[in-house]
Order: sequence, then structure tokens, then C-alpha cells
Amino acid sequence: MPKLVDHEERRAHIIDALLRSAARNGLHAVTMRSVAIEADVSVRLVQYYFDTKEQLLLAAMTRLATRMGERVQRRVRTAGTTADPRGIIEAVLLEAVPTDEESRTFHLVYTEYAVLSVTDPALGGQPFLAAPDEMESFLAAQLTAAQQAGDAAPHLDPRQEAVVLLAVSAGLGLSVLLNQRTADAATTVLHYHLGRIFPDRA
Repeated sequence: MPKLVDHEERRAHIIDALLRSAARNGLHAVTMRSVAIEADVSVRLVQYYFDTKEQLLLAAMTRLATRMGERVQRRVRTAGTTADPRGIIEAVLLEAVPTDEESRTFHLVYTEYAVLSVTDPALGGQPFLAAPDEMESFLAAQLTAAQQAGDAAPHLDPRQEAVVLLAVSAGLGLSVLLNQRTADAATTVLHYHLGRIFPDRA
């Protein structure tokens, strides 16, 4: 009796091969052939599931975004069901610091994809590229809640502070990728900045 093929498992196997290759050699160096070699399958099989490299990249980025969303949710849950806005904000921002292989892969590949999408229309306009906008609104809402509870400095503009927090966390994440500082040093900077927003908890 012929063995049944799990198509979702095969797709995931090919996508994971792309992510490993991209993390090691850079997204710009990824080809259908290099992914096939990494996955130990034929180029024809890769093309069976993904007609173009763009389709494969989109599937990989969607998978990465889903994983990172799950990581953020786990980190928030770990902070506790009664976590206050600062705890939630801290949990979200710390996920922007590459602390392990999975988060390093996400930040490296996402950054490369975002840069490539600036000049390649086929890669632009994807939902996951709008994630920072959604996160900005989420952080602004948490900061507003913190002000209402008397935990955050009342003179701050929640929306502007959300923009700054995302810019700081993204910059720190990139500095870790570039080995300009360690993940621990980046985390210390985040805590320092949060201490200015939440002075009573500094």
C-alpha cells in the first residue's frame, strides 16, 4: 500500500529549509535550488508546492510571523494573568531582542525581507509587514491604561511613546544581530527606558 503524503508536513519541511538557509547565508542568496539542497529534496518537488521564489518567501515569512506572535503570547502569559501594562509592554518589547536561534532567525530574515520589499513590488504589501503598525496601537493602548492607573508618567503622549519604544527595541535588536552589544546589554537598555516611563517602578 503506497505511503500517504502529508502535504502540509512537506510544505513546512521546505519552508524550514529556506529559513535555515536564509539564516546562514542571507535571504538574498536563497534560490529554489539552494532550498531543495537544504531540504534534501528535488527542485521539482519545491516547485510543486511553490510556483515561484516569491511564493516560497511569502510562505516562510508568514510562518515566521505566526511563530513570533505565539512567542509574544507565551511571554505575556508567563508574565502572569494579572500582569499590569508595564509587564505586558516589557514582555512584548523583549521579544524584539534576539536571545535564541529562533528569534535571531526571525529578526535577521524579517529585516532582510523588509529591505528587499522596498525595491521589489512582488514582495511588498504583505500583511506581516504591517505588524509594527498594529503593535504601535497595542502599545499605545497599554500606555494609556498605565496612565489611567497612575503607573505611567501623565505628561507622556502614549502614541508617540509607542513609536519611540518600537524604534528603540528594533534598533537594539539590530545591534544584537550586528554584535554591537549582547542580548543582556540590550535588555538593560530597554529596562532603563521603561524606567523613565514608569518612574515609580524604576
